[in-house]
Amino acid sequence: MNLPDAFLLPLAALAAVLLDRLLGEPRRFHPLVGFGTLAGWLEKRLNRRTIAGGALAWLLAVGPWVALAAALRPLAPFAVDVALLYFALGAQSLCEHAEAIARPLAAGDLAEARRRVGWIVSRDTSALDAAGVARAGVESVLENGNDAAFGALFWFALLGGPGALLFRLANTLDAMWGYRTERLNLFGRVAARADDLLNWPAARLTALTYALLGRTRTALVCWRTQAPAWDSPNAGPVMAAGAGSLGVALGGAAIYHGQREERPPLGAGAAPTAADLGRAVGLVRRGLWLWLAALFISGALHA
Repeated sequence: MNLPDAFLLPLAALAAVLLDRLLGEPRRFHPLVGFGTLAGWLEKRLNRRTIAGGALAWLLAVGPWVALAAALRPLAPFAVDVALLYFALGAQSLCEHAEAIARPLAAGDLAEARRRVGWIVSRDTSALDAAGVARAGVESVLENGNDAAFGALFWFALLGGPGALLFRLANTLDAMWGYRTERLNLFGRVAARADDLLNWPAARLTALTYALLGRTRTALVCWRTQAPAWDSPNAGPVMAAGAGSLGVALGGAAIYHGQREERPPLGAGAAPTAADLGRAVGLVRRGLWLWLAALFISGALHA
């Protein structure tokens, strides 16, 4: 392998991360909007509340696009990889949402902070106090740091642009179909399990990244002792390590769909504040540079 080939993937990753930082997600004609429309169409026609129907719908939604990406990649590897990873990343959008919560929260405008955090979480935010808004926002930044950045980078490192595309589409279908409602419990089972499997290695690397970039010992202890109690096998390690790294207390009671849910505690320290939203954003952004550095080191070792 010659030097340009060894650094092709890291350079494509760097270009895509910089594009995401400069441009954010497309404001108009976002491909995921069209994909969401396709997913909704497939669900309406194939949902017979069976696992088999959900599996077929998942394959029809994801398979053709990943196959097309794999077919196009040999024609222009660098351009295709940059475009697909840029499409798969959502780190800048996540950070902008977090900053839009932190500003009114720091200024004492609790109503606006509640409204803003309601854009990125599924819990009821109407009665949250300032600490509750900060807690919801920090949890979302930490968890979605994996979904919007590190998960896509992990599969990009393994399979190039098609891998990043696979991860983003699978993650989107889980967000649309992966609910335990009467309508989606069986149909969405494959979408939920596929996302769990694709996220499993990336989530643990994300948790390790958070631990390395903050209070490492506390983060590792929280990961080991608190994550097993969390419902999600991937969100638990990510948020426990992230909360421990930041030195804040997350988890606790939250209201989802009108029902109060008692969630296990995460992290160690005081309740989060508006400033901790900025610290969580910083953790994700520093993690991106750490991952990019690791990709370049790997390229150098293979040069």
